[in-house]
Amino acid sequence: MDYREHMSNKNKNIFSSVLLRFFVPLWTNNNCMRKIILITGGQRSGKSAFAERTALSLSDHPVYLATAHIWDEEFRQRVRKHQDRRGSQWTNIEEEKYLSKHNITGKVVVIDCITLWCTNFFFKQGAPEWEQPSVDEALRDITEEFDRFTQQDATFIFVTNEIGSGGVSPDPIQRRFTDLEGWMNQHVAAKADEVILMVSGVPFKVKG
Repeated sequence: MDYREHMSNKNKNIFSSVLLRFFVPLWTNNNCMRKIILITGGQRSGKSAFAERTALSLSDHPVYLATAHIWDEEFRQRVRKHQDRRGSQWTNIEEEKYLSKHNITGKVVVIDCITLWCTNFFFKQGAPEWEQPSVDEALRDITEEFDRFTQQDATFIFVTNEIGSGGVSPDPIQRRFTDLEGWMNQHVAAKADEVILMVSGVPFKVKG
């Protein structure tokens, strides 16, 4: 057994134990379907993989809701490769801003990710700088959309990033965006039933 196979098996064992501790109690009561789970962490910390495994453990046909803006054909091909990797059991939805227009009642849905979703509210394509929304305006719009979306009777698994953990950027635009996402993360975490922090592929329960 090589190192990668060893680590893959180890991570599967970790995931199984975490599932039993964190998530199984949420779905034992069939009368309570609406749940919000927030999975956060740094880059390459294993957030998306953990979110996908969690969704598959809860549903045979989960939904993957991607919030990325498709900038060019190369990026579109990357998206298709990710869809192919996930397999036919997933329903794939691409929605940059208005998640609430999609009916996912009774479904388990992974929303990947809040960071890219915030970007779509923070930056108005084609508009000059003086017409770009302020942080307060973007935060108001995205939190209102989050609240509308999560009124549905579904299981929501949100993926986000702790971009503020890397220090203060010298760029004022980056600082404003870090503020926006930090406040959005707090809004989602306050509404969430479970918050999981991923560190080097290992999940740590911080709420719920």
